[in-house]
Amino acid sequence: MIVECPYCESKVDAEEKGSVSIDDEHVPVPTKAVLLECKICHSPLYGITELIQIDEHSWEWDHVSRLWPAQDTDIDWGIPEIARISLIEAKLCFKAKAFSACAVMCGRTIEGVCKHHDAKTRSLALGLKKLKDDGIIDTRLYTWGEALRGHRNLGAHATIERVSKEDAKDLLDFSIAICEYVFVLNEKFNRFQARQNKKS
Repeated sequence: MIVECPYCESKVDAEEKGSVSIDDEHVPVPTKAVLLECKICHSPLYGITELIQIDEHSWEWDHVSRLWPAQDTDIDWGIPEIARISLIEAKLCFKAKAFSACAVMCGRTIEGVCKHHDAKTRSLALGLKKLKDDGIIDTRLYTWGEALRGHRNLGAHATIERVSKEDAKDLLDFSIAICEYVFVLNEKFNRFQARQNKKS
């Protein structure tokens, strides 16, 4: 079965090690969950595949939509579009080994976080300071944001300096962490507090 292996960074013909049919009235075609092994690096993979018709009398299982490890574009929908789209593009740039472009999109992601909270934000530096002053991010996240801002500028301007793969990965992780903290974890904590207040 064809699936994208994140370890080999390529599409591979993986070997099926086990499967479970999905019996759901809302699923219009035969579908199954599959456990796979990459034939190149032997890593385990898990996903979903559907039975598709390839001609009048023939059917076969389609390419696998990988569920684990999570797809590169798997970004929490609790993150607003103004930041989420740039974050998805940052992940795609990293996958394509466009590390300077990844840094730029990480910076744009944090700009989106700033603009979500204050549409009048004129610069990333001022936006980050306002997020910190308003208590939306703490000192550590502010420091991460400043690191992002510096590398965003490096990636956005013509220079012989390059953003390394390791730096791009760290910047991407920082961007995801900031977005999940601001939008996802804060919202979960607010719902938790609301439940506790109802109990008391």
